[in-house]
Amino acid sequence: MAKDCSFDIVSKVDMPEVENAVQQAQKELANRFDFKNSKSSIKLETDKIVLISDDDFKLTNVVEILESKLVKRGVSLRALEYGKSQKAAGDTVKQEVKLVQGIAQEKSKLINKVLKDNKIKVASAIQGDEIRVTGKNKDDLQAVINLLRKEDFGIELQFINYR
Repeated sequence: MAKDCSFDIVSKVDMPEVENAVQQAQKELANRFDFKNSKSSIKLETDKIVLISDDDFKLTNVVEILESKLVKRGVSLRALEYGKSQKAAGDTVKQEVKLVQGIAQEKSKLINKVLKDNKIKVASAIQGDEIRVTGKNKDDLQAVINLLRKEDFGIELQFINYR
């Protein structure tokens, strides 16, 4: 009797790496000459990063510093959803960067549609914010992973629990 193989498709952010990147970015802000006497700051909250700076130009630099630190720590920039910059207290501008965790329902349906359209012999089921893919053949599961890596869903996908 052939046993089904399966894996899960998820979109998760490695929070300890995000914390480390934010700390490194804060250190760089404190040490950079062009940010002396600036009100610029980076603060990590539960599911978002709050950026504050003197003006839009400096805010862009703060974003670049943060992004460079995230990339060095292996955090995908696709996991970031930027809000609009807004005026904040004391002549500063503020921008919130949401950390996207999990696969949204619309994206899950789109991924399922791509799998069905390609007629690979696997079954996929949406389970909350992840997708379980099962199949009799491990080669089919590999084909699914390769197919999804080529597609662009606008989010970072990880493939876990492969068995």
